[in-house]
Amino acid sequence: MHRPDMNEVVGRDDLLLLTLDTLRYDVAAELAAAGELPNLSACLPDGEWEKRHAPGNFTYAAHQAIFAGFLPTPATPGPHPRLFAARFAGSETTADGTFVFDSPDLVGALADRGYHTVCIGGVGFFNKQGALGNVLPGLFAESHWEPDFSVASPHSFEAQVSRAEKVVAELPVEQRLFLFLNASALHQPNWFHLPGATRETGDNRETHAAALRYIDRHVGRLFDAMRSRRRCFAIVCSDHGTAYGDDGYTGHRLGHESVWTVPYGHFFLESSA
Repeated sequence: MHRPDMNEVVGRDDLLLLTLDTLRYDVAAELAAAGELPNLSACLPDGEWEKRHAPGNFTYAAHQAIFAGFLPTPATPGPHPRLFAARFAGSETTADGTFVFDSPDLVGALADRGYHTVCIGGVGFFNKQGALGNVLPGLFAESHWEPDFSVASPHSFEAQVSRAEKVVAELPVEQRLFLFLNASALHQPNWFHLPGATRETGDNRETHAAALRYIDRHVGRLFDAMRSRRRCFAIVCSDHGTAYGDDGYTGHRLGHESVWTVPYGHFFLESSA
């Protein structure tokens, strides 16, 4: 995947980081190959997800790493130069074109470069309902969470995108934006995204796939909002996968291939302004 010079991107373009929480690589790749993700595939390089390894095996760990500059790593022998990196001695993945920052996290570094930083939360680690649920949103100048964004809502992604549209519409045109959105729809429970499924039958790869198709139906609105002011550099990836009985494993925060292997893509959304 082409790696742009992030020292040119940062300060020039708006930035979008969309984490599709819990999305498995195999399900994402199968749907893209079958033509069932028209909106995502239209933006992904060659219409395909890149296979990568997650920086953590559950949401909190993965996002702490991501916000420190450790995006999912290409699933081939490295080292692989990174887009973003905190400055520290001995880094083997900081290269020409890496945006190097002195702040403790990428969010703060972008704020220092004049970006308005916005978090639209999804899963419980972003719900701001307790000390732990405030840690990740607390990195941002502006953060949003409501029950309609949560894993329990069948309409979570639509609600999150509507909030993103409102954020973009209210921001002065000259203000650069870094928008982070954690999509909760793929996380269990996701059975309600598959017509005919019931709470009793529960979640499986098929309901997981249905949740991704649901996200694809609405992601175009998010992309349109982010390109409405100027060109936007977008990163769309999973933070970790999840197991549905694979080798006897269920869930995540465990060391199975279904958890560690994730889809990734980055691309420019050309301005519609």
